Amino acid sequence: MTSTVSTKAGKISLPEGTKVPNHIALILDGNRRWARARGLQPWEGHKAGYEAVIKLARAARDMGVHTFTVWAWSTENWDRPEMEVGEIFSLFRRALTEMGKELISEKVRFVHLGRKDRIPADVAAGIRDLEEKTKQFSEHTFNLAVDYGGRDEILRATKKMILAGSKEDNFEQMVEQLDEKRFEQYLDTGDQPYPYVDLFIRTSGEQRTSGLLPWQMTYAEMYWEVDHLPDFSPEKLVGAILDYSCRRRRFGGNDKEEHLGFDPKLVAKLEIDMQRQIGEGQRFTDLVVEYVRQQYGLSKELAKEGGVSLAKALVYRKQEDWQKAREALKGLYEVVKKNVGLAMEPELVAKIEVGTWQNRGDEVSIRKLLAEKFRFSDFQASKSARLARLANTEVGLGNWDKARELMVKYYQALKERVA
Repeated sequence: MTSTVSTKAGKISLPEGTKVPNHIALILDGNRRWARARGLQPWEGHKAGYEAVIKLARAARDMGVHTFTVWAWSTENWDRPEMEVGEIFSLFRRALTEMGKELISEKVRFVHLGRKDRIPADVAAGIRDLEEKTKQFSEHTFNLAVDYGGRDEILRATKKMILAGSKEDNFEQMVEQLDEKRFEQYLDTGDQPYPYVDLFIRTSGEQRTSGLLPWQMTYAEMYWEVDHLPDFSPEKLVGAILDYSCRRRRFGGNDKEEHLGFDPKLVAKLEIDMQRQIGEGQRFTDLVVEYVRQQYGLSKELAKEGGVSLAKALVYRKQEDWQKAREALKGLYEVVKKNVGLAMEPELVAKIEVGTWQNRGDEVSIRKLLAEKFRFSDFQASKSARLARLANTEVGLGNWDKARELMVKYYQALKERVA
């Protein structure tokens, strides 16, 4: 099933088979830096960030994300200048009115994470009112973390649990029976269907969680975005979700998925041999067929079907006939997807691979290709991509022995990811 996201620029599609996270948590970072870089006041950056959040929350719902959490104000933010604090809470008031209407209309449950005793009384009252008006909704949840700290949440949960236990007849028995499932009921996300974060995003290039939902983020996948929040668009959110979709999540257990078991030395030798003989008759085609058979573990019949397509694509590459090369590659990857089980999109992979050829095998293009083809993250593809680029450089120079040595290392690194 393909999801679409409506934006002013049109529609964004998620490829078929994309694993959409149930819960995304986002730290809103970079508003002040974004403003300063443009000669604006800090609160103007916060306003731009607020407008970005509205678009992101809508996009997340459209893509099927159930729970969307944003951390807007931490327990450590109170030491900011008084004027900035005032402007930020004015934005919260605006959000409760504007977003509140939308959340009610879209039947989205609103939940406040954090303390209510230190924020302005009217803001706290508005939060309680919106929580009450949306508490019956279950299709989507929007968590707003205001005056929130991870350690503070755990301390508050512990206090609530102790107070609840003190009212029971057998307090010692309650303590003895305490387990994780019972404790998490006292957390701010205690009654939510998806309390555990699947994908954590932080904007502005910062690479730390700063204590957001420490209990709930035990197995969250991390995604670091270089751009500041006001520039983090729905299109970039799609990129984060696609990156998440490529990752293999083990949750500390055994990885039971079946993956490719090729011999790096053999596959590297076959690739170098076929690169040296592109277009040289039946010998070249036979090499390509064997390469496809060995790399993807296909039967001879299927390897021949896919290999012939790859052989054509390589000849078209030599002729720089990019459209025909793309169509031929699509044929190869349709065979691979159907028979190997990789959750790729053949047309998209073919398009990216032709792009790497056109870009003379630059590392960024190769990394993107590997991530999409083998369904792991862009970061996880970096080592293999670097080795592939070095090998391709030696191929271009005709240094075949050096190219083969690097190609073996490339396939060893790749196998570490897909085996």
